[in-house]
Amino acid sequence: MTARHLLILGGTGEAAALARGALAQFGENLTVTTALAGRTRHPGPIPGEVRIGGFGGPGGLAAYLAMRGIDRLIDATHPFAAEISRAARIAADRTGVPRLSVMRPPWRRHPLDRWIEVDSLEAAALLVGRLGRRAWLTVGAGSVAAFASATGVRFLVRLVDPPSERLPLRFYEVVLGRGPFSLAEERHLLQRHAIDVVVCKASGGAATEAKLVAARELSLPVIMVRRPPAEPGPSVETVEAALDWLAGLDHQSEAKRMP
Repeated sequence: MTARHLLILGGTGEAAALARGALAQFGENLTVTTALAGRTRHPGPIPGEVRIGGFGGPGGLAAYLAMRGIDRLIDATHPFAAEISRAARIAADRTGVPRLSVMRPPWRRHPLDRWIEVDSLEAAALLVGRLGRRAWLTVGAGSVAAFASATGVRFLVRLVDPPSERLPLRFYEVVLGRGPFSLAEERHLLQRHAIDVVVCKASGGAATEAKLVAARELSLPVIMVRRPPAEPGPSVETVEAALDWLAGLDHQSEAKRMP
């Protein structure tokens, strides 16, 4: 079998699991490179090669695919990483590299959930002060600035890394943590800080779902920012399905080479 080179656009738990699974299943027949944006200072261990930093848009990513001989591309980025997902679609179309998206399933709303769904961070910022005075903000470091104009609210901000400078919020406290989080942890955090409203993105996945269960138990409102539209193209929901897709490409390639 001819050696292949897979590029995973990562930064998620699914991406790291995919790198492990691909190397375990395909071994020496596959080189795996995982690309990270570099927003987290100390990412967890990822097998294979790791590239940190942006590509410079669709053109830069297309050039990288050609230069490195990438012949499989899997977009396993965060559901809100719309810019890199768009670049992946365009670059794959330009180069003819097969592309797959790993789209983690969205959270399912429980009948007792008090979700208020909005289309943007800006809409969430306009709403938060009308729902509570102590808000738990779990939207990622890059999205905190959207809440700079919110008044009458004291924010609890959970981040993976300590901020390098003061956050653009009037009143806030930072707590550090990296998922997955347990229900007991999330319940304790809500009660200890007297949180009366939660703000989060509709990211999906099990690693941070416990906060929604804890908010439900305490009957707290949750401002839920909807996902941006997904890029068109083939997609799966699980790492196992992505590995099956890779295996299917190999079978197709072998079939074409047979006389």
